[in-house]
Amino acid sequence: MNPAIVIPSYWTSTEERVGGYDHATPVGTPNPELARCLESLEQVRGVVRTIILLVASPESERRARAQVDAICAEHPNLSPLVIGEAEGRVLQNCVVEIAPRLTGECVSLRGYGAIRNMGLVAAAVFGHDVVVFLDDDEVVLSPSFLAEAVYGLGQRTRQNLPVLVKSGYFVDEGESCLASEDLAWYDSDWDKNLQFNRWMREAQAGPRISRSSFMCGGCMAICAEAYSRVAFDPFITRGEDMDYLFNLRLYGLDVWFDNQWRVMHLPPSTPRPANRFRQNVFRWVYERAKLARAATKIDLNQVTPESLMPYPGPWISDDLDRRIASTALRRALGTPDHAEYLAIWRSGLKEAAANAENHVLSYLSFMSWWPSIVSRLWSERQVAAWLFDHGTPPGIPAQNPYLAPASTADSTMAAAQAQPEATGSMDEAWEDAQETVEAADEQEESLSAAKEALEASEQDAVSETDGAHGAQQ
Repeated sequence: MNPAIVIPSYWTSTEERVGGYDHATPVGTPNPELARCLESLEQVRGVVRTIILLVASPESERRARAQVDAICAEHPNLSPLVIGEAEGRVLQNCVVEIAPRLTGECVSLRGYGAIRNMGLVAAAVFGHDVVVFLDDDEVVLSPSFLAEAVYGLGQRTRQNLPVLVKSGYFVDEGESCLASEDLAWYDSDWDKNLQFNRWMREAQAGPRISRSSFMCGGCMAICAEAYSRVAFDPFITRGEDMDYLFNLRLYGLDVWFDNQWRVMHLPPSTPRPANRFRQNVFRWVYERAKLARAATKIDLNQVTPESLMPYPGPWISDDLDRRIASTALRRALGTPDHAEYLAIWRSGLKEAAANAENHVLSYLSFMSWWPSIVSRLWSERQVAAWLFDHGTPPGIPAQNPYLAPASTADSTMAAAQAQPEATGSMDEAWEDAQETVEAADEQEESLSAAKEALEASEQDAVSETDGAHGAQQ
């Protein structure tokens, strides 16, 4: 197998609020989560490529890119490749060329599901037959992490069912895989932790590989046979990993749980619990509506609450509305965020239902395009060559193995046309990287060498672009 490790990494300026994501790393943070994660990967055997999905607001993207490039440059053995704003735009242009009538940002660096899809598309361009997702606030515990990730993949169970998607799990600093069961009185109806722990105890006591109703986004492995058929849902507010399990079941595939494959989760504190609760309200209401609508399609399998017990079945059942209303009101009374929870109690369900109605068919429409997108971009050498040149961090000496006669596929023309603009973006990113690194005297010599290498690669890219435009004329 040829696995790629894909790590979404969220960044923000120190002046910004974190936004809609669980956490984002402020630019300039010493020893950020991503550095810790990559350091833990150094022990892992068989790393072929590590793709970093750089998610940052326009205000912080250039400075975040400089810091991420500097972090990645310290780990050349991981073959890091950064997909930032410029690289993401190239891949988005490719998708638009293949699916011009596709609506919404389905493959993007914005939104949990769309970000995962960006990782899948990037992996497909390089021909990786397995994608292993890892979160940047996790650390790998074993040199055999990848061997454990692909264990059983591509095989069949005794019931002749294919194992194409696997989930591991994370442990906390105390090496426990269980969620806290110390619930406040106002969370008595928001008891997901209790249901999850019941499921986890059963899974841990069973065979190593078992059919799963749980998916851990920071420890999952997906074969190309699965990810070329089923995409993540870009219209869900959060919980895209569990949602992917539902999507796979709709299309006749399963997730399999590996109770010996794990990582350690070291998350920073999560602010704005009311905002997170609101996202969960929108998430579960949308989830329930999507599965109900899918149940009316003769070409899709039904996914019922009963098939997902003890977790997460209750959260797509008719009891969801009561749980939401009860918890919102109790939290309004029992937490400092009175106004936020009271607003959710008054109108959150109505707003979530309207959102679900607006998007309930959007994912199914997107799925009509997805297999063609992956198929057209699979091992696309022209796009891979461009991404390799521009996504490889400065300072990592590498000869581009993807340079070859240009493909005539229409899907690559947008990438060729985007090269001058994307090159300019990288010039600006280099200037920020230069300012950052020059502050450290001991890195001056390596900076000079990196700059020369980058300028040479940029000149080559410009030459190739001129040649591509000439061919079009």
